[in-house]
Amino acid sequence: MSEFQRPPKIDVKQVGLASQQLAGHDLLLNYQRLLAETNGLGAQNGLDWAVRGGLQPDQTGQLQAWLHLRVRVSLPLTCQRCLGPVDVPLQIERSFRFVETEAQAELEDDASVEDVLVLSHDFDLAALIEDEVLMDLPVVPRHESCPLPVKLTAVDADFEAVQPKPNPFAVLAGLKLPGKR
Repeated sequence: MSEFQRPPKIDVKQVGLASQQLAGHDLLLNYQRLLAETNGLGAQNGLDWAVRGGLQPDQTGQLQAWLHLRVRVSLPLTCQRCLGPVDVPLQIERSFRFVETEAQAELEDDASVEDVLVLSHDFDLAALIEDEVLMDLPVVPRHESCPLPVKLTAVDADFEAVQPKPNPFAVLAGLKLPGKR
């Protein structure tokens, strides 16, 4: 297994032919779009990644290159319930099948369980990792149980409270004549 820090650009077909395994430990600060999701927090958080290449036959018996990706990272996001920081651990395992052309990938991707990508001699592994982590982010990050009580109301210091309106039926009750129903 080859050890790296930053994921390299790879020749997908060669990695598949050699059944090569690559792994590494990178820092979140090297992934600008992920760092933007954390509002700049956690730049020193580690991102562990591993890729294993291989060849597998398709339905016609032709060998196709595959990459099997594993990523593990913890991202400091904003809890949507209490608005405090929440560490969201992500573990991703995905397989990608590679085809010769963009048209072929587009045609086969919708019908395939696995993701279908286009073969490349300088495939950007770091961009794939970042894309997969971004797609795996929760839509609404939140604590299981928020550490602080959630404030359900907010009032500005210079806000004048609205005086309650009198109940119209109470006003009518006052108009009743004594002794009459």
